[in-house]
Amino acid sequence: MIEKNIHFEKNDSWKKIIGIYVILIIFCAITLYPLLNVLSVALRPGDQLFSTSLRIIPADATLDNFRKALFETDLLIWLKNSLIVSSLTAIIGVFISITAGYAFSRFSFWGRKVGMMTFLVTQMFPAPMLLLPMFIILVKLKLMNSFLGLLIPYVAVSVPFSVWMLKGYFDTIPKSLEESAYIDGCKVWQVMYKIVLPVSTPALAITGLFSFMTAWSEFVIARIILTSAEKLTLPVGLVNLQGSFSAEWGTYSAAALITSVPVIILFISLSRYLVGGLTVGGVKE
Repeated sequence: MIEKNIHFEKNDSWKKIIGIYVILIIFCAITLYPLLNVLSVALRPGDQLFSTSLRIIPADATLDNFRKALFETDLLIWLKNSLIVSSLTAIIGVFISITAGYAFSRFSFWGRKVGMMTFLVTQMFPAPMLLLPMFIILVKLKLMNSFLGLLIPYVAVSVPFSVWMLKGYFDTIPKSLEESAYIDGCKVWQVMYKIVLPVSTPALAITGLFSFMTAWSEFVIARIILTSAEKLTLPVGLVNLQGSFSAEWGTYSAAALITSVPVIILFISLSRYLVGGLTVGGVKE
């Protein structure tokens, strides 16, 4: 007799299980079909761009659009720029969030509650609202058209959410672990580095991923700050591929698929941590 999957209850009927799978398959199809259409357009020859065929892979599929995207555009430069900016945003954002989250979790000080509420309130406003004051600040600091000028707003946007998430996770770690380390003579930074961070991997993974994606897919701020062609990031560069009067949609689709590869690799690498990271702060000591 075939045993039921461990993810279902013992009393669940086969009709209920089959119904759940049917619903999941339908939603997966709805989600994947637009992506498969992008793949189809990327594989079509230029003279079949507006084909009415429903085939995902055309009969005369070609990789010419991928060749054009890689070697006839600045896609590799945009990819490099985005990787640099997104990686630095993740590293700097997570570092700041670790120190702030640990301080809010473990220490009592004046303004602690006000500080946490301030972080929360900043999440109520969209990032484009920062454009005008950020633009004025960056102009005065002469950081326009530079990666450093782009990192400042990206880190500022990602840190509040990350601090709240890490603070919630640190709250779930028993203080007795740290007290034992203090008795052994460890200092605060040693306790955080040797005791707290090793058991906080899921939270660090999800906050790092959030910070990375904040910079990877952002368009509006990058469009304002970056002006040189050699410093454009992927979202801005891909929009430039559309042109003023026409667009090579085959090349554009191929470039969009290539753009998704680093993110897919990152998600796969961190997949084992994502479930734990998404549920941080759910249990307290």
